Amino acid sequence: MAPRNLIPDNLDGTIRVLHISDCHLYADSRRDLLGVNTMDSFRSTLLDIIAQNREYDFIAVTGDLSQDYSVASYEHFAREIAILKKPVFFLPGNHDDGPLMYKIFGNLGINVEKNVITPYWQFIFLNSEVYAVPHGWIEKRQLDYVRFCAHRSPDKYIVVLVHHMPQLVNSAWLDTQTMHNKEEFNACMRTIPNLKLVLTGHVHQEFEHEEYGIKYLATPSTSIQFAPLSANFSLDDIGPGWRYLTFYPDGTFESEVCRLKNNIFTPNFDSGGY
Repeated sequence: MAPRNLIPDNLDGTIRVLHISDCHLYADSRRDLLGVNTMDSFRSTLLDIIAQNREYDFIAVTGDLSQDYSVASYEHFAREIAILKKPVFFLPGNHDDGPLMYKIFGNLGINVEKNVITPYWQFIFLNSEVYAVPHGWIEKRQLDYVRFCAHRSPDKYIVVLVHHMPQLVNSAWLDTQTMHNKEEFNACMRTIPNLKLVLTGHVHQEFEHEEYGIKYLATPSTSIQFAPLSANFSLDDIGPGWRYLTFYPDGTFESEVCRLKNNIFTPNFDSGGY
């Protein structure tokens, strides 16, 4: 697939990205996930993003846009996120129907390109979905695609985006749902010239790790949040979140997580899983 070339607003080539993840929308927008109406939390997140009046060049969405694999849930997502009036790029999560997304999103105004190229950085969107199971797996062809993109644009710094975190987050129950061939993935990442960041969702919490000069970041969900460092399934009462990233021409970047200031989305803490 041909890459998407994107020119940032900043004349010096600095690129700014809004990262959101794990919306978990339903066909029926009245439904809730463990006590949180995911459509309401998604809308509140978007309104707060607008209220902050921050600048960004595109939106990256790292999976679990849907909770029920439905066409209607993806139509809801496309309609709601259009309010931000910026290009949107995505990848599937374990609650998504990846083939369906790539089939319909182009007609819904969501970009289906998997490689976004800017003057100094390129962003590579991978698919770690294993249909209808929580854990992830990255296929060899996905790793080959990273190598291909790096070879095609050797002068660009690289961000790889994928749903499943290829690191342990020190929550015993979540660490059973990681990318199950993370060793293969990380070994490949260490061979990619100019790779600076692996950006993920899935764990519904803020997470940061660095090894071999590569930063690994996970961004909170726009819906329910998981309690960090928990042995068993555990929810958090902290609000829905998102991340802003700024990528500079010299290969450095900055990152900031934001959350709803007046959080009204309290989950059902008696829930034992989902």
